[in-house]
Amino acid sequence: MRLGINLGYWGAGMDADNLAVAQEADRLGYSVCWAAEAYGSDAPTVLSWVAAQTERIDVGSAIFQIPARTPAMTAMTAATLDSLSGGRFRLGLGVSGPQVSEGWYGVTFDKPLARTREYVEIVRKAMSRERLSHEGEHWTLPLPGGPGKALKLTVHPVRERIPLYIAAIGPKNLEQTGEIADGALLIFPSAAHLEDTALRHIRAGREKAGKTMEGFDVCPTVPLAVGEDIDALADIFRPYTALYVGGMGSRSQNFYNRLAQRMGYEKEAAEVQDKYLSGDKDGAAAAIPRELIDSTTLLGSVERIADRMQAYAAAGVTTLTLAPAGFTLDERVAALRAGVEALERAGLAQ
Repeated sequence: MRLGINLGYWGAGMDADNLAVAQEADRLGYSVCWAAEAYGSDAPTVLSWVAAQTERIDVGSAIFQIPARTPAMTAMTAATLDSLSGGRFRLGLGVSGPQVSEGWYGVTFDKPLARTREYVEIVRKAMSRERLSHEGEHWTLPLPGGPGKALKLTVHPVRERIPLYIAAIGPKNLEQTGEIADGALLIFPSAAHLEDTALRHIRAGREKAGKTMEGFDVCPTVPLAVGEDIDALADIFRPYTALYVGGMGSRSQNFYNRLAQRMGYEKEAAEVQDKYLSGDKDGAAAAIPRELIDSTTLLGSVERIADRMQAYAAAGVTTLTLAPAGFTLDERVAALRAGVEALERAGLAQ
């Protein structure tokens, strides 16, 4: 099992330290540094900045939002980043959610599975430097009856096939991800529930495509905090967990809330959502079960974290992406180092 680091969003208040964190992860042998986007910082700019000032670590988008870019632009960006980084780019894609898609980008959030499948097909075709033509439900290239013609990407990616990941939560999305992608970006992963909530669906998609799990990257992001007081460490992540379970989406469409329900927290997930959407964010955070936080994070001593890493590896995780807690550079670097030490103690270092 390999380790990754997720810098999250630029503009979240720890920007001055992000480069130093990425460089330390590079020095420590982390395999990939991910950056995210929502409706603030864009991921490509952050990734190009990190890639220019690191040497070995891959840089990856977790995620590029599908409604934000045409598929051809995504292919251009991926090829450029792969070229500039010397073959170190990983392309992560996701549909985002209806609030961002429709509110920020003005793109209707409809048929996300079909849209993702078509998008990936066009991106792969463009990145392979074929002449780009496509007739589908969502995109037609070139447009018929006009001056457009099928063009070919002029940038040469370093690698023949840039690894393509999809951020997936629901069963149908997970199955499609297994079918059409090279990896899955997961969130709120519990090692004990990973088979039922994710891997069996991914495996079904791989089998549908005539593939095995060999070479497929199961890549969850897991918050990490080192210390002895587990309750206090869990409290650090209460607002984060409440935001996703309670407020990331509408009452009728919140992928994270449904995931918590599938993990056995139906009643608690409903309470958290009710409180969060009524404006009681503190109450929503307090209503998050401690067990939910503990099972989806890495908390405690290096030894305890090593045990949890073994559980993730046994469950089928191939790249464990860490989101270290801490508001200072020293705290975040110490967490990075603890992650490496725990991986070594678990006997999982490669």
